[in-house]
Amino acid sequence: MAISAARPGYDGTAKFLHWAVLALLVAQFILAWTMPHIGRNTKPDTLINLHLSFGVVVLAVAVVRLGWRMTHSEPQPLAGIPPWQMRSARVIHWLLYVLLFVVPILGWISASWRGFPVILFGLVELPKLMATRLPGWSWTGDVHGILANYAMLALVGLHVAAALYHYVVRKDGVLQRMLPGA
Repeated sequence: MAISAARPGYDGTAKFLHWAVLALLVAQFILAWTMPHIGRNTKPDTLINLHLSFGVVVLAVAVVRLGWRMTHSEPQPLAGIPPWQMRSARVIHWLLYVLLFVVPILGWISASWRGFPVILFGLVELPKLMATRLPGWSWTGDVHGILANYAMLALVGLHVAAALYHYVVRKDGVLQRMLPGA
């Protein structure tokens, strides 16, 4: 479905999915930073279980969002945006998509490796992605944390900084294309 020149912004579903991912990531970081350190003998408590559940939801929303993105065209770039900014935005967006898949999957693998059940909000137990303590997979939790705390936050920070640059400095309407109600 192409977006017409009369409506240069993203459609309502794309906006909803964008802001839903943001809300889920905020919840995830709050949970991650307040839950106990996960060591060898840690047992999953409420915060850990919520973090695992929200991780599964992030993954599910990312699947829907990527599906929507692949089947619906994005708005045409606004006139006057330098090509290097359009290329940078595209690279950052696709790297964020990669992390929206890789980080939750690594978290789920790490939970499986540790023997933690992944029970979606205490209702449905999801399958383990690997056997408990399978040799060679202990790194998944560390890489999950590094990608989330450094790569994800850096890319989100760049994304937000670029949006604010377009809103405050360029005043070109780029941010407004993704705002609800716009």
